[in-house]
Amino acid sequence: MAPDRSEDVRELEVVVVSDVVCPWCLIGVTRLDQALEAMPEVKAHVRFHPFLLDPTTPDEGEDLRQRLERKYRLPAAQMFARVEAAARESGIPLDFEKVRRSVPTIRAHTLIRLGEATGKDGALKRALLRAYFLEGKDVSSLETLVGIGVAQGLEDAAIRAFLSDERELATTRALAREASEQGVTGVPFFVFDEKLAVNGAQSVEVLKKVIARALEATPA
Repeated sequence: MAPDRSEDVRELEVVVVSDVVCPWCLIGVTRLDQALEAMPEVKAHVRFHPFLLDPTTPDEGEDLRQRLERKYRLPAAQMFARVEAAARESGIPLDFEKVRRSVPTIRAHTLIRLGEATGKDGALKRALLRAYFLEGKDVSSLETLVGIGVAQGLEDAAIRAFLSDERELATTRALAREASEQGVTGVPFFVFDEKLAVNGAQSVEVLKKVIARALEATPA
């Protein structure tokens, strides 16, 4: 009989502040997953906190290239090339030709919140990132969100009711404001066991070192 190694498993709480239309968040979440896969001794409980990359995005969305060039005064193609290269390093087939519009994400974050009760929030978050960046879907569309939610095991009627509830949307907005008020200015932003925080899509090796440090700071 194989020896019981359950006593060697360490639990870790991870909070990821991010947005579903942030390409560095796609890369950061992927790298976090890769870091945790390389550390089987760690049982991570990952929660996702909403952040609005651009709270001024209109309900109908806007052309992504025009928005970026207006904001950063750089050619969009130049910015895309850098992000696509970083994504490929992590095995992500990111192609901005599929991503044409910037869209609001309040309802997408609210869908993730709906999944928390059944532990589907992580799967929803990753599905939303894939849908927007890899499939070119409009993740502000109710029908798109219903389809993503149903694919992850949520009920159609429950999704529609939750995403149409102004109180739930207001809660999501408040949570997003909370992150900004606490000093988060860029995402992804990772918090490990409420002790260590790192900003940006860090490498897998950096994340593994931070996770190890967080565990060292917590008694077994």
